[in-house]
This record gives sequence, C-alpha cells and structure tokens, in this order.
Amino acid sequence: MHTKLQELTDKIYNEGVQKANEEAGQILEKAKKEAEEIVAKARADAEKTIKDAEKKAEEIKHNMEAEMKLASTQALTALKQKVSGLITLQVVEPSMKEVFSDKDYLQKIIETVVKGWTKTGDFDLSVVLPEKDKKEFDKFFKNSLAVELNKGVEVSYDSEVEGGFRIGPKDGSYIISFTEEDFNNFFKAYLRPKTVELLFDKK
Repeated sequence: MHTKLQELTDKIYNEGVQKANEEAGQILEKAKKEAEEIVAKARADAEKTIKDAEKKAEEIKHNMEAEMKLASTQALTALKQKVSGLITLQVVEPSMKEVFSDKDYLQKIIETVVKGWTKTGDFDLSVVLPEKDKKEFDKFFKNSLAVELNKGVEVSYDSEVEGGFRIGPKDGSYIISFTEEDFNNFFKAYLRPKTVELLFDKK
C-alpha cells in the first residue's frame, strides 16, 4: 500500500515536472522567437532610418549645390552688368554731354526738325526746351524760326529738360523726345550688351 502510494506520488511529481519543463521550454521558445522578431524589426527600422537620412542628405546637398550655382551665376551676371554699365557710362555720358553742350549744333537740329515738320503747312507744333537756356533759345527762334513762330509754332520751357528738346503736336497727343537723357539711355541700352560681349564672352 505504501509502495503504491509512493509510486503514484512519484508519477504525479514526474509528470508535473515534465509538464513544467515542457511549458518552460515553450515559453523560452516563444520568448526567443519574439526577441528575434523584435531585433529583426529594430534592424529593419534602423536600416530604413539610415536610408532615409542618406536620401535627405543627398537632397539637401543637391539643393545647396543648385542654389550655390544659381547664386554664383546671378552674382557673376550682376558683376558683368555693373562693370559694363560703368564702362558704358564713362563712354556715353561725356560724349552726349559734349554733343548737347554744343548749342550751335543743337540749334541746327531744332531748325531742321521744325522746318521739316512745317514744310507741308502743318504749324500745329510745340517745342519744349531747357528752362536754363531760355534766353539763348528765345533769341535763336526770333532770328532763325520767326516765320514758323508767327504761323503758330509754340515754344515753351521746362526745368526737367536738362539738355536737348521735345517736340510734338500742341494737343500733346504724342511727343518725340530728343533730350540728353533719352540719348544717354538709348546708347547705354545699345552698348551695354556689346560691352558685356567684348569683355566676357569667350570666342
């Protein structure tokens, strides 16, 4: 009786230990699998983070290179324009100032334009001259263009006209400008690209 009871006790114990060992093994196997999955996911996440960071760094590098190239191109273009502008300024302005300071030459131009305009009998004409030269031009018109003045050509003076003259119909519907500033701007616009080409373009 005692022996059978001991055998039964041992059997129950052994079965319990075996079952506990099996369960412990299953728990360890499951924990190991979960740990491997966590490590694999962490490795994949880390690789993705690295790839994303590398891609972002490459984009930033590309953008910075593009911006630097654009900025350098713009700076070079601005420098070319400034240099050519200074050269053009030194060439054009003294020349135009010399031309427009020659009152005899300017008066001949005005006389030619006015007489050419009124040749057909149209005396609906207004001439605007520099205010600072009023006395000189009054004398010129009385001596050289008295007929045109008597037939209706108007002469006025404007302090904003520094050199040269403006001409057009009396109603102001349009104006043809022959001022020093106009010629300066015209020749600057014409010469500046030519100057840039001569200074900087490679043949």
